[in-house]
Amino acid sequence: MNDESVENQGKARVLGHSYDGIDEYDSPMPRWWVWSFWATFWFSFAYLFHYWLGNGESVADTYAAEMAVVRERDAKAALAEEVSESSLGKVMADQASLATGAAVFQARCASCHLDRGQGLIGPNLTDDAWIHGKGALVDIYATVNAGVLDKGMPAWGRQLSPSELRTVVAFVGTLRGTNLPGKAAEGTLVTPSAE
Repeated sequence: MNDESVENQGKARVLGHSYDGIDEYDSPMPRWWVWSFWATFWFSFAYLFHYWLGNGESVADTYAAEMAVVRERDAKAALAEEVSESSLGKVMADQASLATGAAVFQARCASCHLDRGQGLIGPNLTDDAWIHGKGALVDIYATVNAGVLDKGMPAWGRQLSPSELRTVVAFVGTLRGTNLPGKAAEGTLVTPSAE
């Protein structure tokens, strides 16, 4: 390329604007940059449209699903641990375990405590009064496991599997303090600070 063609090419790119003696040139963006820009634009548009149609899973939904898996894993591990307030609390935090416990409750306990634990023959499990213990999960476990034969409650520890026993105790734990109308309170009133 000779000097004349370089000078002509430079003149063709000059826009005719001059500021403080500086000529403005037409310098388009590189092609790779323009293609990257448009690819990014169309990808983001398609991504947004994907979520508007409801096909995508939000970050909050993904987090909730992952936490449910973690709680389920913790609950399964807790079923193998020694019975304690902590291990029963882990079972109570898992929705799948609670669903299992609710099914066991409906099959085995609802005839005496009614479907939501409001009491019939057996005491109301939704109030803050407890006949045996202070309403802690380990107290509930001890009562359900050993039974109360003089009151007509069988020892469920002999009839249920260890996992069924823990899940039903966890379910009963969720009934505490819901105060559903039903059988009058029996036993000692336990305040939340005393638990």
